[in-house]
Amino acid sequence: MWKRGKRARRSEDLQLELCDLCARTFPAGEAVRGYVPDSSSAHPTDDWSDGLRRVTACGEAHLDAIRETYRRRPFVQEELWAAKITRVLTSGPPGLTMERLARRTGLHEPDIRRAIAWHNERRRRTDG
Repeated sequence: MWKRGKRARRSEDLQLELCDLCARTFPAGEAVRGYVPDSSSAHPTDDWSDGLRRVTACGEAHLDAIRETYRRRPFVQEELWAAKITRVLTSGPPGLTMERLARRTGLHEPDIRRAIAWHNERRRRTDG
């Protein structure tokens, strides 16, 4: 009968990460991480991180490739505002007034209206 050594690592102790480029899994300790600008990303709790997406790669070359992909993607201010509005509407009471929405997002009413218009136009293009 085989015995497991006292220092043997159980499979559930091994934390795995997933490369955002190639989808390879690897031990978490080998992960290379960074942040890339992404106007679709609103952090759930930290407003200062809005517009930044944390990415994970299996090596420096893949992290550089991910950064290059995001560098070519346009940063659309209205998309970021729409993400902030979505975060507020999905994390608190529904049916906010424009003033409350502005207060909770940190946006001004014209910016909120531009974000809504951007969102609606994008939905029209993708739905139909």
